[in-house]
Amino acid sequence: MNPVDIFRLLSLAAIWGASFLFMRIIAPAIGSIPTAFFRVSIAAAGLLVILGLMRISWDFKGKLKTVMLLGVINSGIPATLYSVAAQVLPAGYSSIFNATTPLMGVLIGGLFFHERLTGAKVGGVFLGLFGVGVLTRAGPVAFDMQLLMGAVACLLATTCYGFAGFLARRWLDQAGGLDSRLSALGSMLGATLLLLPLFGYSVISQPPATWGGWSVWLSLLGLGLGCTAFAYIIYFRLLSSIGPVKSMTTTFLIPLFGVLWGAVFLDEPLSMAHIYGGVLIAVALWLVLKPAAVKPGLVAER
Repeated sequence: MNPVDIFRLLSLAAIWGASFLFMRIIAPAIGSIPTAFFRVSIAAAGLLVILGLMRISWDFKGKLKTVMLLGVINSGIPATLYSVAAQVLPAGYSSIFNATTPLMGVLIGGLFFHERLTGAKVGGVFLGLFGVGVLTRAGPVAFDMQLLMGAVACLLATTCYGFAGFLARRWLDQAGGLDSRLSALGSMLGATLLLLPLFGYSVISQPPATWGGWSVWLSLLGLGLGCTAFAYIIYFRLLSSIGPVKSMTTTFLIPLFGVLWGAVFLDEPLSMAHIYGGVLIAVALWLVLKPAAVKPGLVAER
């Protein structure tokens, strides 16, 4: 990877790490469905303004429906699942479970998309998961049904991410490509349309006891504009430049930022286990990202 892509990867990890902090503030106050809906709808509105100011041509090349469907898989469903998890899990915990995304990507790529599974890549993913396990030991939540349900919600979300990365490459990049800003906008529109009826039903059937104060709504703006609208522009650009598996490795770095932001802003505890887990995750990231070795004497066929 070139330095620009490395910078994008680190920036995306820091931004998405902050999303778990925001969801932990918002979801217990207003509920899971409203949190997910406001996240994607604010992101869609922000992207409409950004594209308008930048005078981007709204040429979806006939792929608007495709990218909206991709948004359901990559944004709408995961946003809802992570909002459910945020009701019961600390921000650091959700970001740690999110690190299973590369494992899902490697497994899904091998099973459904004919991706080559190298020993270094598989070993790196499992080493990363071991690092995640070390980090989990530092958390304040005891193993119980709430933790289990939150973990299942997170793992289902990462499964969606695993499929979406490969589908984006197949539906968008291999079919002529699409501007990353349009991909992000179409995704947020699709996710918003998915969640709109669910949001309406939840508000009518079980309205929140409170719509929160200024901290909740500032967090919603940060979640929708920064952690979703801006972040997805970076994400789709990474998908095009380095591919889905390498893009998914940003989730190895997200726990470091998620735990850090949780400790700084929510007083979630830190311990030496965070350092040990961070080192393991860094080594895993290197194993997954390093170029495959070329055997001497092999000549590419023409």
